[in-house]
Amino acid sequence: MQLPDLNLLVALDALLDEGSVVGAARRMNLSPAAMSRTLTRIREAVGDPILVRAGRGLVPTPKALELHNQVRAVVEQAARVFRSADQVDLRTLRRRFNIRANDFFVGVYGGRLFAAMDREAPHCELRFVPEGDADDEALREGRIDLRISNSRPQTPEVKVQNLFSTTFVGLAREDHPLFDGEITAERFAGFAHISMSRRGIARGPIDTALNEMGLERRVAVIAPSFHAAMFALPDSDLILPVPKETISSVTRLGLRLRAFDLPIPLSTLMLTQAWHPRYDKDPAHKWLRETLKSTCDETWSQAQPR
Repeated sequence: MQLPDLNLLVALDALLDEGSVVGAARRMNLSPAAMSRTLTRIREAVGDPILVRAGRGLVPTPKALELHNQVRAVVEQAARVFRSADQVDLRTLRRRFNIRANDFFVGVYGGRLFAAMDREAPHCELRFVPEGDADDEALREGRIDLRISNSRPQTPEVKVQNLFSTTFVGLAREDHPLFDGEITAERFAGFAHISMSRRGIARGPIDTALNEMGLERRVAVIAPSFHAAMFALPDSDLILPVPKETISSVTRLGLRLRAFDLPIPLSTLMLTQAWHPRYDKDPAHKWLRETLKSTCDETWSQAQPR
């Protein structure tokens, strides 16, 4: 029995992941023309167009979507066969790491994580993707390598490691009338608020804490991300609760905002990194997890009062 060229599987994985001949060519260090010829060979081998034109881009066919997870698994298994179980040459490693996290985490920790990767694994790529409703499935299917979140995975086999705990503070423009007197729960609830929610949810633990004190706030704006919400503050009387680590972004960006302690009791939040056990022994993935954890530890330590 004659086996097909297994390099076609690697190329197919890159094409389906990138959704672009040019992107796949760049990833595999080939010219676009060479990758186009490879796509032709894949189409002949599979008996399907795989990628078809849609406007100015390419979209996968139903057959391609069906094959994607299977192809990814085969490529990963083949890579493990030819790779030492406990060693990896980070200086020559070429790999894209997909991390699902919100913009708060990316803004505070993304640059430091990239700096570590640039030093130790300069040919690797760091890709942050937005949070989604099917994170556990994305981990299982290999579409993301890590998920950073304050919620626990619903799938029991997913591995979890605590990164750090955080609390919320308030943000408002520097000359906000809230700062004209003592910041009480009543005055805090008396101004309009921004709620950060990618799913458009207005209520949360802050509302529960206020309700227990017989108070209610008005959520006037719901923003999809922390940084989008922050940029709305300088021109309004809105108040935005944010994780305390976000204050560093305010300082770096030079925004005319002021942070304050929330006058209500709130529980701390634990952020975790989660991954599928298929990557538990993968040396490159282990390096990523350890680097991310040490980056968080270093950043958290530097932020503590001395």
